[in-house]
Amino acid sequence: MPTENGLLLVVSGPAGSGKGTVLAELLADPAFAYSVSATTRAPRPGEADGVNYYFLDRAAFEARIANDDMLEYTEYCGNYYGTPRAEAEAVLASGRNLILEIEVEGAANVKRRYPGAVSVMLLPPSFAVQEARLRGRGTETEEKIRARLARTREEVAKVEDYDYVVYNRDGCAHAAAEDIRAIVRAERARLARNADVATRYFANEE
Repeated sequence: MPTENGLLLVVSGPAGSGKGTVLAELLADPAFAYSVSATTRAPRPGEADGVNYYFLDRAAFEARIANDDMLEYTEYCGNYYGTPRAEAEAVLASGRNLILEIEVEGAANVKRRYPGAVSVMLLPPSFAVQEARLRGRGTETEEKIRARLARTREEVAKVEDYDYVVYNRDGCAHAAAEDIRAIVRAERARLARNADVATRYFANEE
């Protein structure tokens, strides 16, 4: 009998790794669900509460922290970002695999708190390809591009803290999503997640 609870799947990746495209491929499968984060930053044009983020004021967010209602959280550029615990645990209890798309600091926090979480670093095939993707967008200043590339060096330095690395090659987002699906299948079959297999196997023996 397979593992009943879903897996907590942490996905990180630098700018230009194609996280949005790859995760959209996964989320087309009802076995996967996305966790809507909470934040104290103001909504941007077109963003909706409960869809893009749960938008909270600082006092409300800090009250959730004090009540241990956040699965993980971090403060970045003066704003809090985090994952509401109740929603995340409800998804996992339903048997669906919960995707957390978070930065390396948040990923480390999740792994400390939930050692059974599965972490994946999604990368372009090389730093040169990443830079070409960022420049090819034509939407950011040179200063912003350089900042993102500098940040990548910090993020990739943490790759050894992850369980898996998946490469998103140009035009191959579907293949990257399939690699992540294969990771989930293997993890759900891991004996450590099925420690009572013998008991279950003989449960209906007459």
